[in-house]
Amino acid sequence: METARRMKYFRKPAFADLKACTGPDPIDFTLGSPDIAPEPSIMEAIQKAAGESQNYKYAVTALPQLIQAVQDWYHDRYSTDLDPEEICLLQGSQEALINLPLVFCNPHDGILIPDPYYPVYEQAPRLAGADVLYMPLKPENHYLPDLEAISQEDRQKAKLILVSYPNNPTGAIAPDSFYEELIRFAKENDILIIHDNAYSELVYDGQPGKSFLSFPGALETGVELNSFSKTYGMAGARLGVLAGNREAVSAYRELKRSLDYGIFLPVQYGGIEALEHGGGSIPETRQEYEQRRNLMVAEFGKAGWHIPSCEATMFLWAPIPAGMTSEAFALRLAETAGVLVTPGSRFGPEGEGFVRIAMVQDAEKIREAARRIADSGLFDSRS
Repeated sequence: METARRMKYFRKPAFADLKACTGPDPIDFTLGSPDIAPEPSIMEAIQKAAGESQNYKYAVTALPQLIQAVQDWYHDRYSTDLDPEEICLLQGSQEALINLPLVFCNPHDGILIPDPYYPVYEQAPRLAGADVLYMPLKPENHYLPDLEAISQEDRQKAKLILVSYPNNPTGAIAPDSFYEELIRFAKENDILIIHDNAYSELVYDGQPGKSFLSFPGALETGVELNSFSKTYGMAGARLGVLAGNREAVSAYRELKRSLDYGIFLPVQYGGIEALEHGGGSIPETRQEYEQRRNLMVAEFGKAGWHIPSCEATMFLWAPIPAGMTSEAFALRLAETAGVLVTPGSRFGPEGEGFVRIAMVQDAEKIREAARRIADSGLFDSRS
């Protein structure tokens, strides 16, 4: 049975191949799935709602209490006022990342995406028949795209520009000046901005997380995706928000009506509890990831692997030894140390020379991974 040509853009996850090369006890830093549970009150809200039979009907209309909670959240957290018509609930923010190109792009329209990128940023345009236009993110430019370097041809071709700060996989954040420049660029070139803001609460060293929508002109030029997955530990519950430009949100809602029948009501009740009462755990979650970052940079450095500290997210973007591809390095690390990381090439051409390390293991596992790396011979621990 032959699949469609579009299926060639999907690749088996890196950890599937790497686990086959390890012993019985691999230490897995590949998948960015939070290991920090939601607050008990969030789980209790979901459990209680799941025990009520009326909550198993179609949820075509979002709970008004949840929409109001999102409005209050954006007002209190980001000093941004949204109307209900500027908000659409999602089954996780990845839902919209996949489907927004279907809403706005005809075949061979262009979508500007960062490189390196979260894989769905490239897969979604391909599924929609759109053309991918890469914006290189260079370390020397603090992993920000050079908007001035985008050719006139690409500006005319592009319908959408996708950016994400805090950035996965590099862990970089963007200054206010970047968002101001981005909004000017979008207005001048009639391009819709999509800002993926999944990690705004995982920003370290006392720096505040921000929303693209808080900047003047943002509601005229773009939309933002926000997520309950990393902030509240609800990754498996699948709840996210598309917010911003009223016409864009309305157009997306039209597609969504044909795709599904809304978010499972118990999950919505969990979302209400998270936004209204679940914020107390956010500083603790942030502190836990920041401590893991510091420990990993220090312990891996002692093992000879010198990794720059990230500014945000739950990932480290780690350079690898010269002369090896990222796929070959990840395989070698799995074979010799039983430590699993994601090859940078899985995130685009600019990802070569790096691997991504998800900070999803506790301190004990991090120290054990560092010991294994030191013993592997891949690095000179005396350096």
